[in-house]
Amino acid sequence: MSDIKINGNIIAPGENKVVTLNTYELPTKTKVEIPIHVFRSANPGPVILLSAGMHGDEINGIEVVRKIITRRETQNLLCGTVIAIPIMNTVSFLFRSRDLPDGRDMNRCFPGTRNGSIGSRIAYDIMKEIIPLIDLGIDFHTGGAKINNYPQLRCVFDFAESLKIAEIFSPPLIINSVYRDGTLRKEASRKNKPILVFEGGESLRFDYQSINEAVNGCLRVLKYYKMMDSDIPSNPFVKLNKSIWVRAKHSGLFHASKANGAYVNKDESLGAICNPYGQIEARMASPIDGYIIGINNQPVVSQGDALIHIGSED
Repeated sequence: MSDIKINGNIIAPGENKVVTLNTYELPTKTKVEIPIHVFRSANPGPVILLSAGMHGDEINGIEVVRKIITRRETQNLLCGTVIAIPIMNTVSFLFRSRDLPDGRDMNRCFPGTRNGSIGSRIAYDIMKEIIPLIDLGIDFHTGGAKINNYPQLRCVFDFAESLKIAEIFSPPLIINSVYRDGTLRKEASRKNKPILVFEGGESLRFDYQSINEAVNGCLRVLKYYKMMDSDIPSNPFVKLNKSIWVRAKHSGLFHASKANGAYVNKDESLGAICNPYGQIEARMASPIDGYIIGINNQPVVSQGDALIHIGSED
């Protein structure tokens, strides 16, 4: 086994260390750092990245990584290496914001540039310092504002290695999700580094079901690669090939009648949109058979708003 080097810091086999990815400057001259936790066994094995906080309001993923790095088994790996980034975007985390101060989404900044915006610089450092070191990664996310995602793992089914890892992780739902330009997942795939995206809960709010599913999935993956000896049984999962959003046909007050994660049949009622003046009550029906993978919790909606996300096995 050889040493690992991150931003000039050497982490030898058998060593655990916290290093800094880089330092970034805010307009106030305040310096912001991104800590990287590295846990290395003296025995050879895979290098696995666990990252969270790509968006500053995605708290569930940060809690997942925190729980993993504080475990005794992680701090005493049987083989291999875990690289953990609890908060990838510390700048947005300070403001509890999804976006960076310049309004950009950091997960559209990859692969980044050395002299670009702050999001582009962070993306560049991750691609330069971290991605070449890893064999695979899991990036933890949360639904956007008022969108509650049922615990799910997103990967490209045609990428056999990604699907294999997803099945080992065994969340309740595995979703076939195409790559999007500018994302960490797509840019890592260009280097043949599979990164899966876990989604669960909504922004700025703990969802303990999602947190527990994510932690248990990580432990299954680490156990599979013989990096730790955990007693986490496999979880039944469903693979979904496509998904659609059911949108509001009317404006008004939205009342969902189905729980997140529920299976619904085509034409089955999903809820209703009511006019606040009592003049209209429009029923919503599912256009397909499938599982509810996300719900918009915003009660006041406008025509065209995405309300219910449904995933299909077909």
